[in-house]
Amino acid sequence: MKRIFYVLGLLLVTTLTIGSCGGTKDTVSITEAEKKAFQQEEGDTLKIADEETEYEIIIIEPGFQTWLQSIARPEGYYSQTFLETRNRIYVTNWNNRALSPMQFDPNLYQMQINYEPNIDYGYEVNYKLYNYFIYFQRKYNQRLGPFLPRI
Repeated sequence: MKRIFYVLGLLLVTTLTIGSCGGTKDTVSITEAEKKAFQQEEGDTLKIADEETEYEIIIIEPGFQTWLQSIARPEGYYSQTFLETRNRIYVTNWNNRALSPMQFDPNLYQMQINYEPNIDYGYEVNYKLYNYFIYFQRKYNQRLGPFLPRI
């Protein structure tokens, strides 16, 4: 089976402080259930594999699997086209940040993601990758695209 990428979560995260410039900010409200998933400290490892396409993702992030099962929209909610479009945007921004450790926290963006837009990874891989990006943005207060990371 081909491994296309690993997304490594952080076991220890430096507290990020985001200052205000006096302008209005878009905010995402975090529910108590999400906060509980974000505070989970035990390691979660989620392996996403598509047997038909032979691609897989391994995500190591405390709380992600709990969040995926209890908070995220269910499989089938989004179309594969929607997921692929968003994943392209998120992967591009993620990789740009991974390549700029002086500008972006290298503890958050530890490695690049090898996601090729011309490869069909299947629904499950795209669904779980998309949801990891939503989880990541909400947990670490990051923006990987022009839209708010909503559930």
